[in-house]
Amino acid sequence: MEVQKKCFKEEHKEIDAISFCPECRITMCNKCENIHSSFFKNHNIFKLNIEEDIFTGFCKEKEHFKLKYYCKDHNQLICAAWFAKINKKGDGQHKDCDICEIEEIKEEKKNKLKENIKYLENVENQLNENMNELKEIFEKIEKEKDDLKLQIQNIFTK
Repeated sequence: MEVQKKCFKEEHKEIDAISFCPECRITMCNKCENIHSSFFKNHNIFKLNIEEDIFTGFCKEKEHFKLKYYCKDHNQLICAAWFAKINKKGDGQHKDCDICEIEEIKEEKKNKLKENIKYLENVENQLNENMNELKEIFEKIEKEKDDLKLQIQNIFTK
């Protein structure tokens, strides 16, 4: 079981963090992330729970039918047999859950995955830019180092 990180801000220490800023080394809740992003536009903020938008589980019914329903509360696919049990008995894990047919949630999940892919592509581009900047800095330092060596040799030669 994964331990959920909490927001860095003292007033929000009980709120689950949704993002991390590696530049500041802090985890943030949604409210803090919005404020942070507005002040530090060039910081690369990473989402902590991208996987929350991917199905986290499947029906546990022993003899289940085709997976046809989706539990929004547990982010889980369930079958008609399980859904029927919930409705008939009024008990079970999903008795108070928001359940819909898979078709209703399909486009939403597809769009969220596309957003996540775009986000990861942007992160990749930013990382590539940062790597190129670091290479340039390193090359500049190497050149300065070589220049300093030459200057030192010239001084000793004189």
